[in-house]
Amino acid sequence: MKMYILIKDFVPDKFAPLIAAHASLACYKKYELDPDMAIWINSIFRKVVCSVNEMEFENAKKENKHIILTESALDNKVVAIAFCPRGEFSKAFKFFRMWRPNLVKNE
Repeated sequence: MKMYILIKDFVPDKFAPLIAAHASLACYKKYELDPDMAIWINSIFRKVVCSVNEMEFENAKKENKHIILTESALDNKVVAIAFCPRGEFSKAFKFFRMWRPNLVKNE
């Protein structure tokens, strides 16, 4: 069982941890009575945070049991989607890139 959180690739690094935290909590609150959520929250509650482009994001929205998040500090743009935990996700999820900071230095 794991929860996927997909963050759009335009989101600045400094916002990603906050967005992921909000996404996890928002997803839990929306699906707290879901049987899969109950199993997940009472186990090791694994989460996978990925960076996705616009096309990947739009395709992921076709999956069921999700919540879409916006960020007020980014002009209320849609920035992430979190999925209620489950044992199996569609094949596309295996190809999403794990989120990691860009680590671009200011010169």
